[in-house]
Amino acid sequence: MKTYQFSTALLSTNSSEGAHSLRFPCPAKLNLFLYINGKRPDGYHELQTLFQFLDFGDWLHIKIRNDGKINLISSIADLKIENNLIYRAAILLQQHTNTPLGADLELDKILPIGGGVGGGSSNAATALVALNYLWKTGLTTEELAKLGLALGADVPIFVHGKAAFAEGVGEQITYCEPPEKWYLVLKPNVSISTAVVFADSDLPRNTPKKPLQQLLQEKYANDCEKVVRDHYSEVEELLNWLVEYAPARLTGTGACIFAEFDDEQSAQLVLQAKPKNCFGFVAKGLNLSPLHAMLQRIDIEDLPT
Repeated sequence: MKTYQFSTALLSTNSSEGAHSLRFPCPAKLNLFLYINGKRPDGYHELQTLFQFLDFGDWLHIKIRNDGKINLISSIADLKIENNLIYRAAILLQQHTNTPLGADLELDKILPIGGGVGGGSSNAATALVALNYLWKTGLTTEELAKLGLALGADVPIFVHGKAAFAEGVGEQITYCEPPEKWYLVLKPNVSISTAVVFADSDLPRNTPKKPLQQLLQEKYANDCEKVVRDHYSEVEELLNWLVEYAPARLTGTGACIFAEFDDEQSAQLVLQAKPKNCFGFVAKGLNLSPLHAMLQRIDIEDLPT
């Protein structure tokens, strides 16, 4: 099975009509735990969740333009370009910084859509971080994260690029370093509505808030899991299958589920036995985003123009 682990190829260049483009990773994420602490008067839910990145995800190819145009090629069907988070991120950064530069953007889509592993948010964050770097617009991480929040609640996590504990409605972020396990991630052939999950009267909304250090020592769980199991038999069946091999749970509101392993070989063996009607991959958990690891390794002055 083809893998897309970023550690094996952090940076590459492609030639198209004699011009260079660079590719940047858009890593997946997992919610290692997710607890719902209450519902606010404005309808938003208070939560506590732990994010960690994966050495697996999409690739965003970028070629800088001098004419200010933003072009996007994406394989996501039925999504208008003006609604694509990558395009919106590029336009947002361009307008915010008044840069005269533009870009040709092409997404190599690998992550399943609607899987709860942050694909769209990761795409947007990579566009913001990479273009800020290539355009030399000089925004800080905090400034980029603030821009990213206008695109989606999870975008700032990917912009910051470090494993994090999030509280409140997700805006209170504390960096942390949970164990970097190996994970098998599976997605049944089903799409899950986050709105349906959070509107369900059976969703737990009174899980007591606890300090991060206490949560890290306890068994991880996801308060959304029972509701998703009740609504989506495909998730229920796949979780029942996976838990026979290793501790397994839902990430976010799904549809992806995951199991953790101490080594890659054990995870790969279970992947080989997975049901045929689901998408799956094995990846290492990372506390530093592959995007940020890549940027630490390259010198902008050495990049092709």
